[in-house]
Amino acid sequence: MEANVRTLTCVDQPQSGLLHKIKPHAELIAALASGGFILAGWLLDAYHYQAQAVALFLVAYVVGGFAKAKEGIEDTIANKELNVELLMIIAAIGSACIGYWVEGAVLIFIFGLSGALETYAMNKSRKEISALMAMQPEEAWRVIDGIEEKIPVSQLNVGDNILIKPGERVPVDGIILEGITTVDESAITGESIPVTKSPGGEVFASTVNLRGSLVVAMTKPNSESLFQKIIMLVQSAQSEKSPSQQFIERFEGPYVKIVLALVGLLLVLPPFVLGWSWMETFYRAMVFLVVASPCALVASVMPATLSAISNGARRGILFKGGVHLENLGKIRAIAFDKTGTLTKGKPEVTDVMVRDDLSEEELLLHAASLEKYSHHPLAAAIVHYAVNKQGKPLIIPKNMEDVAGSGVQGSIEGHLWKVGNAGFVGREDAEQFREGIADELAKDGKTVVFVRDELGIAGLITLKDAVRCESADAVSSLHEEGLHTVMLTGDISQTAVVIAKESGIDSYYASCLPEMKVERLKELKRRFKTIAMVGDGINDAPALATATVGIAMGQGTDVALETADVVLMKNELPKIAEAIRLSKKMNRIIKQNITFSVIVIALLIVSNFMQSLALPMGVLGHEGSTILVILNGLRLLRL
Repeated sequence: MEANVRTLTCVDQPQSGLLHKIKPHAELIAALASGGFILAGWLLDAYHYQAQAVALFLVAYVVGGFAKAKEGIEDTIANKELNVELLMIIAAIGSACIGYWVEGAVLIFIFGLSGALETYAMNKSRKEISALMAMQPEEAWRVIDGIEEKIPVSQLNVGDNILIKPGERVPVDGIILEGITTVDESAITGESIPVTKSPGGEVFASTVNLRGSLVVAMTKPNSESLFQKIIMLVQSAQSEKSPSQQFIERFEGPYVKIVLALVGLLLVLPPFVLGWSWMETFYRAMVFLVVASPCALVASVMPATLSAISNGARRGILFKGGVHLENLGKIRAIAFDKTGTLTKGKPEVTDVMVRDDLSEEELLLHAASLEKYSHHPLAAAIVHYAVNKQGKPLIIPKNMEDVAGSGVQGSIEGHLWKVGNAGFVGREDAEQFREGIADELAKDGKTVVFVRDELGIAGLITLKDAVRCESADAVSSLHEEGLHTVMLTGDISQTAVVIAKESGIDSYYASCLPEMKVERLKELKRRFKTIAMVGDGINDAPALATATVGIAMGQGTDVALETADVVLMKNELPKIAEAIRLSKKMNRIIKQNITFSVIVIALLIVSNFMQSLALPMGVLGHEGSTILVILNGLRLLRL
């Protein structure tokens, strides 16, 4: 059965692959083919084969203009609004009617070529954004009657049992049936300390299984997974238009009506008002129809927007639509969540304090020797720190016991040692160690782990969610862009002030619940008018929705990703400044394009009324400006 399926796939693949490769380039192929027929017709006309030349020009009209004519007619019927495609088709037919076959065909050719360039920008954007989906889980180990089978996540059903191995990302939401492990849920809860999981516990898609193997019963359909939601966001990004694009599209319909009305007047009035001949009148009306068409103006926004979206996708920045990309360049302040955004979301050793009769090296050696056999994430951080600090081999303890949620204990060289929380090692002794220093350390947002030997509290080790190494640079880059930076955190003020200072944040608000973050953002919006919010957890979703532009970390929750307007797929904070610079560059290019288009249209119209503009030059000026505008927008692909 499997072999048959593979055989059928191999047989079908070449044909579908060929069609897949040709389809995105169909407009470009048609435009180039049209150009070939025009060249052949021009050569025949040069050698006085007029009938054959006209036939080739007609073929060029059909090949190059069919797609645009079909698009224009369908849009006109669907939207009940005239468009620029119809203007071009009418102008080309009008040129042919007065014997300017070459000019009409060239008009169709260049118009088709400009359309192919716009399609290229669209396909480029879709392709590069879709390529990012490979970062999400696509396969899972399904277990049936004890047999493991690796299948696509899309084939899983609610109730299936899934095996999740250590280090793997959880592919679905589910309930643990077998296994004990620790799971990094910082993307879901915003808490930096991973959570111990046992049978009956719930796991979520996109979290990471850090330790033991799990068997999980799937509880939600694949359509609600992080992977599928991001695909939906990609699709919506292509259809959501920026304010500039919406204005241009609203402007296009009335403008086309005005042009057609003026063409009607130009076909009647000039012989009586300006003394032109009827042939000159018709000729000037056709030139006006060509040069007054807003092709370049219409193409000023979309290619630039799609190119910028594509550029961002290639850099790991997913924009959900042009409106958010355009707004990002206008923000004046940016607010950050702390945990998992400015900080690493992973604990690191910050302080080691020991009893007077012990050395720091001794304490770390004994603590790490016990913690090596613990599955708790804090234990891994302590072991990592101790090994790097002293470089000595750890001791193998005896009578090891791991007390879930409390700590570990064991015998080292005949003496009992304990490592864990205050209740595990003796709360009264722990609270009295070094005159209650543990309380002061805890107020700084640090987690305290105590070490006890047979003589009492031997010392303590503190751990903290450290600031990301790139946070300060990222914040500095935002300051260079003229932005005010703010941190919104649920932590106490002592912790907030330390993190704000280390990361270079201008100001902070501490002890913020989700609803308080929203209120703070509203205050900031009244002050700065436009503000962005960066977060990754469920508790950040209301604030992300409130901000002018919401920015989610790519490994954040599906709620945050769905709510946000921009997603940093690789969790790289410096990408925010890159995205803002990209937005500002796009806005500048759009302004350049619109200004250039309006100036060219005005010059061509004035030249036509002065009877100094021939139809070939009108075609060249009009369509040439359109291609220049598109190419200017496509520069954003390489920014």
